[in-house]
Amino acid sequence: MRNLTPATITQAFAEYARNAPSARTRDLLVSLAGHLHSFVRDNKVTQEEWGAAIDALTRATGFTDDKRNEYILFSDLLGVSSLVDMVNAATSGTPSSVLGPFHIEGAPELPNGGDLWKGQVGEPLVVSGRIVDEKGRPATGTVLALWQNSGNGLYAQQDPKQSPTNYHARLTVAPDGTFAFSTVRPVSYKVPDDGPAGDMLRALGRDAWRPAHLHMIVHAPGRKPLITEFFPEDDAYLDRDAVFGVRGALVLPFRRASERSALPATLVARESLPLPVWTATINLTLPSA
Repeated sequence: MRNLTPATITQAFAEYARNAPSARTRDLLVSLAGHLHSFVRDNKVTQEEWGAAIDALTRATGFTDDKRNEYILFSDLLGVSSLVDMVNAATSGTPSSVLGPFHIEGAPELPNGGDLWKGQVGEPLVVSGRIVDEKGRPATGTVLALWQNSGNGLYAQQDPKQSPTNYHARLTVAPDGTFAFSTVRPVSYKVPDDGPAGDMLRALGRDAWRPAHLHMIVHAPGRKPLITEFFPEDDAYLDRDAVFGVRGALVLPFRRASERSALPATLVARESLPLPVWTATINLTLPSA
């Protein structure tokens, strides 16, 4: 197409893509280009400004490896990861949230009532709850994928002093839908901010903190996995989570228990945990199938 103008280039892009083999791919890319073109027109983006954006993406390559992905971090910090989650979320049951970068497949099996803390750094936490379907029936056969950071604020993938699967586990709930385990109370932490994504945060006057949280994927037979996370209600960063992952229904009270009788009877470490100990109750309802 000849004699392009700022007003016609978007239509030209769409026409060039008219023979795309996938209509969905065409729609997505034409829409993306249209939004980018509008961004450039509306803000009169200079060559220097666009060059700086390309440079940030180029530099992101140097910060990306099998343990860290700077492009995912950009997506998280821009709120895109969370928005994708929200627009695809179920309208019933326990809310979903972002997956995060530290989930691993093939985590060790943890018996129901098992212990992840094992006397490591940090304050122990007892988590218990029940999983039901939309009609209140026990979610029999459900498997929970669990992961979190350690008491020093680092995930196992970030800390060579931890075993590769530390604070990662798979737990099968009891036939009545109940589960329990002991772990460390998660702590707030900063997302990596030494790369171009961190430069973006500083340019916006934002900080890099995430509130403490427990990650969970609920694998229930015959249903789509529920990816979610849970936050203590006393965390200072709930209202400025760097990746926009907090949902009101996922914020829970963490309470102190001073008596062992208040702890689940199935808990392996029930008699050895130091008192008082933090406790959290997580009751989940599966979205409609």
